Amino acid sequence: MARNSHASAWTAKRSGTVRVIEPFRQCTSNGQTSAPLRHASRFYDTAKPKTVGIIVFEQMTAADLMGPAETFSRPTIATENGRDGRCYHVVTIGFSAKPWVTESGIVVKPHVDMQHAPPLDTVIVPGGSGIHDPKLNKAIAEWLNCRAPDTRRIAALGTGIYALAATGLLDGRQVVTHWRFAKDVASRFPKLRVNPGNLFVKDGPFYTCAGGTSTVDFSLALIEEDYGRQMALGLARELIIHLKRSGGEEQYSEPLRFQVQSSDRFADLPAWILSHLGHNLSVDSLAERAGMSRRNFTRLFNKAFGKPPSQFVTEARISEARQRVLVPRNNLESIATSLGFKSADVFSKAFERHVGVRPRTHRARRRASAKKLLAKV
Repeated sequence: MARNSHASAWTAKRSGTVRVIEPFRQCTSNGQTSAPLRHASRFYDTAKPKTVGIIVFEQMTAADLMGPAETFSRPTIATENGRDGRCYHVVTIGFSAKPWVTESGIVVKPHVDMQHAPPLDTVIVPGGSGIHDPKLNKAIAEWLNCRAPDTRRIAALGTGIYALAATGLLDGRQVVTHWRFAKDVASRFPKLRVNPGNLFVKDGPFYTCAGGTSTVDFSLALIEEDYGRQMALGLARELIIHLKRSGGEEQYSEPLRFQVQSSDRFADLPAWILSHLGHNLSVDSLAERAGMSRRNFTRLFNKAFGKPPSQFVTEARISEARQRVLVPRNNLESIATSLGFKSADVFSKAFERHVGVRPRTHRARRRASAKKLLAKV
């Protein structure tokens, strides 16, 4: 996801004020009139935290609530008085103000109900079995339709897409959802372009995510849009995330696939390799770590993973390199060194063998593609 232009304007406009370009208006949902809303504006108060509203309901998925809530509640930024100010204010919004029970049994009491929700920068619709309740689904869809013109971005996590798709706002757009429900979503909402594999995707002001633990990666991506990559990486480290994943990564990762296929002796090896890509990952080194002879290790590794150790390591390094190449400040020499290649030239040749183009060409093409998408949006 590209960095939002508001992020670069933060320092210069910390004392900026809201410009209301249209008068207050009211919104009717579920037969009731909600509190007045300010119309969305290109100008908003960057000195105040952005309000993130998370809808809560009976039998929702707790991870879809706790992942974003925990991630958005942490970032802070220096203000003019020298103190750290919160970047976001998280508000839970219920169908009513009564407590709701998640699928895992956690009781959640919303801050406000839908009729009294404040103006929101971002709205998040979690998933969960309760989303299929017709009354709830209709109420959320009506509320979202009413709030959409006044909200900068709206996101659906996992099966939360059922409520957002019911609004018609996603028609013709690319979406993702949990792999278990991708076929059903495509069948029920044929106007959607369902991507069954990726973690999350953005199409205009609408975002969809696979749910589960990917909600943390997704939340970090939204924070990166607002405040930049370093803010997101700092939070990832604070949250002890092994690897900050991009939206284009697969829901069923290669390391997990290998762990499922591997024997007990190799169960932790793929994760260890991914954590030490810049280290010596020769066959001898890996065999020593596994406590096996080189010959036996190579034979059993090939049997477990369907490829020799050297190929697995190279593919893992190139997979990570594809992400690092897209970061403008990363030069080829630093990428090559950090991933264990002997030189930038060796790295470039290996990259070309696996990707089909040199790293610089890959970076240029992705930038051009991103610019075209941004212009379309």
